[in-house]
Amino acid sequence: MEETIKNQKIMTYRETMEYVEELKQYGSVPGLENIRNLCAKLGNPEDSLSFIHIAGTNGKGSALAFISEILKAAGYRTGRYLSPTLFEYRERIQINGRPIGKKELCRQMSRMREICEELTAEGKNHPTAFEIETAIAFQCFKEQKCEIVVLEAGLGGLLDATNVVSNTLAAVFTSISYDHMGVLGNTLKEIAENKAGIVKPGARVVAVKGEPEVMEVLQKRAEALKLPFRVADPGEASNIKRSLGKQTFTYKTYKNLTIHLLGSYQIDNAVLALETMEALRERGFSIPEKAVYKGFADTVWQGRFQILSKNPLFIADGAHNRDGAGRLRETIGFYFTNKRILYIIGILRDKEQDEILKATCPLADQILTVPTRGERGLSSYELACKAREYHPNVTALDSVEEAVEMAYLLADKDTAVIAFGSLSYLGELIQYVERITAGKGGNEIGRDSHGKQRKD
Repeated sequence: MEETIKNQKIMTYRETMEYVEELKQYGSVPGLENIRNLCAKLGNPEDSLSFIHIAGTNGKGSALAFISEILKAAGYRTGRYLSPTLFEYRERIQINGRPIGKKELCRQMSRMREICEELTAEGKNHPTAFEIETAIAFQCFKEQKCEIVVLEAGLGGLLDATNVVSNTLAAVFTSISYDHMGVLGNTLKEIAENKAGIVKPGARVVAVKGEPEVMEVLQKRAEALKLPFRVADPGEASNIKRSLGKQTFTYKTYKNLTIHLLGSYQIDNAVLALETMEALRERGFSIPEKAVYKGFADTVWQGRFQILSKNPLFIADGAHNRDGAGRLRETIGFYFTNKRILYIIGILRDKEQDEILKATCPLADQILTVPTRGERGLSSYELACKAREYHPNVTALDSVEEAVEMAYLLADKDTAVIAFGSLSYLGELIQYVERITAGKGGNEIGRDSHGKQRKD
């Protein structure tokens, strides 16, 4: 007998993905009313879960990856909720690093469609796609008996759908800089105040050391609720050694830690993860030192200064705002002093294209632009026009595939091809580069069956 939810057939995976596309019409609506309505219909699954809630401008995904891998290594059944995804929709909901299964997603989304129909029949707003996904994540984590959920805020903090949670073990803040100013505020103080909204009574507050006005906002929020406040200071990391395969460093009592995420900014995210572990230990969680070393060694995060191939050297990075662009420039300057740099760039329309291009273009010998899709998409021609204000050698291309193929034609052994910008196109680019390198028999670097980077 075909499984049903009440009187409704469970959607196929294709129907589920079509429904997800339909949900985009509801846009993005700040506020907690819709998510509260959804969660109430489900019996408030979030109330039976414990969260590490992460907010910030850059580094949320990397910090989430470090933290959840350490917790998994320590033996905790760990849920992950993240966005956006690179390769597949199901990546946004994970348990112990494995994405939600297709059948499970279909079951949950079919149930959610019925709940949305009930809500609209009651005269309430139809929830957005992100609100629905968030509610599904909570329900899955409850059903799968996750002991800890590492939860990435979508946009801001205070009015983000993820902020419906109340059982926050630690509110964790990655670097906070300028992004989404039209929604979050026009000053760093306003942006930080919005993100500080994830701090809840009883939580530990952990933040990477940042701009003074940001730290003041976070500290005041912690003090107002009489909460402990820990600062992760990357300046205390020592004995840092970097190669194109790994980074090692020492931080406080941890000697010679190894991470495989490249880029100077990943040291920041790693020390933030270490301070988060200390905060959890203060709350009684058992996190052996060996779990920290193993968790760091096992952490993979796609699209963050990720080496896709070595001949030519081809790198993908998700720098999509002014802070990310500055960090990318810093990393390129460290690794590639003697390399010719060729960029592939795709940026969404609502991002600070001028700030990103101003920071990165001076390092390039040649720039290829690609279009980004959707309502927020920007054509390659428009982006090329902007890039030409900062660099004379810019070519607009019609597709990601065309840009990758041209990059291969233009690159030699002394060239580093660096694709960056919106994550919305990087997943497609990464998969295309991997198909090319596999076809050439030169797939030095790829992904295993669980999406983890491997070296063949």
